[in-house]
Amino acid sequence: MTESKARASVDRANDLDRRHVFHSWSAQAHRDLMTITAAAGCYVWDGEGNRLLDFSSQMVNTNIGHQHPKVVAAVQQQAAKLCTVAPQHVNEARSEAARLIAERTPGDLDRIFFTNGGADAVEHAVRMARLHTGRYKVLSRYRSYHGGTETAINLTGDPRRWPNDHGNSGVVHFFGPFLYRSQFHATTEAEEAERALAHLEQTIAFEGPETIAAIVLETVPGTAGIMVPPPGYLAGVRALCDAYGIVFIADEVMCGFGRTGKWFALEHFDGVVPDLLTFAKGVNSGYVPLGGVAIGPAIAATFADRAYPGGLTYSGHPLATAAAVATITAMREEWIVENAADIGARVLGPGLRELAQRHPSVGEVRGLGVFWAVELVRDRETREPLAPYGGSSPAMTELVAACRAAGLLPLVNFNRLHVVPPCVLTETEAKEGLAILDHALAAADRHTV
Repeated sequence: MTESKARASVDRANDLDRRHVFHSWSAQAHRDLMTITAAAGCYVWDGEGNRLLDFSSQMVNTNIGHQHPKVVAAVQQQAAKLCTVAPQHVNEARSEAARLIAERTPGDLDRIFFTNGGADAVEHAVRMARLHTGRYKVLSRYRSYHGGTETAINLTGDPRRWPNDHGNSGVVHFFGPFLYRSQFHATTEAEEAERALAHLEQTIAFEGPETIAAIVLETVPGTAGIMVPPPGYLAGVRALCDAYGIVFIADEVMCGFGRTGKWFALEHFDGVVPDLLTFAKGVNSGYVPLGGVAIGPAIAATFADRAYPGGLTYSGHPLATAAAVATITAMREEWIVENAADIGARVLGPGLRELAQRHPSVGEVRGLGVFWAVELVRDRETREPLAPYGGSSPAMTELVAACRAAGLLPLVNFNRLHVVPPCVLTETEAKEGLAILDHALAAADRHTV
């Protein structure tokens, strides 16, 4: 395609987008969107022809990078064979995807219910828990995100919930552990875990254990801040659920499938096994929409002779599950999960901590694998955030602009810069990204005291 034709194509796409596309999480009259025209590996190209290192993994989902040839080929081959099939019929791609997922889920979460994405995976997990227990209330933490559909958005513990929360969803929020901004006046991780668990048990007691169907937790919260739970916390939640007959739902939509350097983030935490586990995003790197619920034996038994009252037209869609089979196979054969662990431990983690030493705007660095957050502050002593909770600021806008101008596509949320590149990131690419961040953080430093 000639340069003039390429420019005309981009202009037409932008014009049609402005006239016809209704965008999520946006005031429609105030959109300033970047066009993506191509992608490969850890890079994308914008409408101006600029190459950007993708440190966002788009929506933290392109875990194996863009346009992986094995997954592209699998989708093409499946399309030529069987594009779609009703969910009541067996198809080879769905069956094989379920096997591969069940082999990797922790414990005995061996039955897979497929959905179209993460939000409806959470919706169905909650429905299963309510039907299994005969109870209605569900507990979830503040500083969390579980999806944009009705139940999932009410479970969410960040400001995206507020316009959709009418207080009648049966959801009760509690504080999870977050030592840097502790609600419990803790000074160590051990204190934070102990006090957060005591708070959760008190919440259960005050709400009435016999009314609570489930506790839903992101194993490692994602867009809410990548707060890695302290040792013992998740095991403590598992124990509380066992003590009170509550279903434990682990949300691994964002942190699963290699993101933390393990197949599932739960593997970092002493063999904790939930009753239900939700997944999406990295299961097929987002190439075709797919999510699901991995189901333990107790809840599977509830629906052995009783019909499960739920389903989706595209549950286990052949193109999506073929992409999952190819993705999981490529991750295994190419040691992609191990690469995420290595790059995180050897390059990203140390590199980000080194940046923290040089930049006064960095309050804390935390994460695992290729799943990191840089907490930005105006004042390290008071920990005043560089943007208010639920909002942005000129400082964050300048930081994003500096990243893009230097060739990096970042992900920011409130006062945080999230470093969440694909799991296939190389050492050279990681150092390239860190060098750009080193340069861009000067924009944030100018707003410190």
